[in-house]
Amino acid sequence: MKSEKKVDIDKILGETFKKYRLKNKFTQEQIAEKLGISVKYISRIENGTGGVKVETLVNYMNILGICPNVIFDKLIVNENLKLQMQLSNKVCNLSNEEIAFIISMVDLLENLKRN
Repeated sequence: MKSEKKVDIDKILGETFKKYRLKNKFTQEQIAEKLGISVKYISRIENGTGGVKVETLVNYMNILGICPNVIFDKLIVNENLKLQMQLSNKVCNLSNEEIAFIISMVDLLENLKRN
């Protein structure tokens, strides 16, 4: 199994954060203020030269609305996980009503499986 290096992970995370920051029309200064960290640290994260603490990762995702699958898409190599992420990625693009419908279908499948 391929093991990702910290430098590769930092680069991928930085690219993703920058993409979503720009997509949401935030400046580095605005994100830094919302996260309670320095602009310099934001710059290092986005350039892939600074690691991200778990707390910062979660807060970044919440502020910018980044689905966990987006964060880990390029990092996960396990085929079973990739398949699950593929399904989840498709669900991320649906309305809340459509998601509720899918959840009810999964519940139905689970109930059928138990019986």
